Amino acid sequence: MWSLEPILAKLAYADSDFLQTSAIRAIVVVFTAFLYVLITGARKLKVSKNQFSTILYIAIAGTLTGDLLYFFALTKISVLNAVMIGHMQPVFIVLIGFFFLKEDKLTKYDYTGIIIMIVAGIFVTTKTVENLSMVKLGTVGDIYVLMATAAWATTAIVTRKYLRGLNAGVVTFYRYLIASVVFVVYLSFKSSLVVSNIHQILVGIIVGVGTILYYESMKRIKAAQVSAMELSTPFFAALLGFLILREGVTVMQIAGMVLLFVGVCLLSRKEEAYF
Repeated sequence: MWSLEPILAKLAYADSDFLQTSAIRAIVVVFTAFLYVLITGARKLKVSKNQFSTILYIAIAGTLTGDLLYFFALTKISVLNAVMIGHMQPVFIVLIGFFFLKEDKLTKYDYTGIIIMIVAGIFVTTKTVENLSMVKLGTVGDIYVLMATAAWATTAIVTRKYLRGLNAGVVTFYRYLIASVVFVVYLSFKSSLVVSNIHQILVGIIVGVGTILYYESMKRIKAAQVSAMELSTPFFAALLGFLILREGVTVMQIAGMVLLFVGVCLLSRKEEAYF
């Protein structure tokens, strides 16, 4: 799902902008989540004040900040760059847990994994040995995705910590409903809230399903396993980016994908205490 999302977003940009696409996406996710709530028999969308406060933070940090930065960055960088940097999220989760939650001490595996993942990110953003030798470490678009990744990491922590027992569809529903309200109000004043193409709807369905599956997995398996399984995303993104968007992949970027896998495996040596 996460590898299809940027592909569909870029296709949607053919006759719309990132803000309009983000708005339609959010609205479609709301309907997708509501349907999931009905199918799973949860039926009730009621949440406590504390749960709603947490979801409000997730909506602001994860959707209105992280997702918007990510969608804007997609107008400037390749799908592979965006997906690879986005999957450096475990680095931020470890660092946030160490500096702010004070729940864990970093091990030698953590330090090694973080260093390797940073090197992986540099390999992907520089693309070639020549760029690396000239210290061309990436573009502004890469920085936007890095900022989005940091925002997503904070939402992963609070979700795991405070919303673990809540239905995944309910969390997704309110997260994107809050964002949808903001988008609708803003775009209504600009008279640009229209569906420009089918890709905007498809990306909403993909994100809705992907987000629900992500939250469901967080309840059932270790956080480290979730991160490790998500490593298939860059490989699918690279393949789909080439087949559909004709985006090339360099040898250094392939090396970066391998290093990303190694880095997350090292971070996974520690249990899910980061959450």
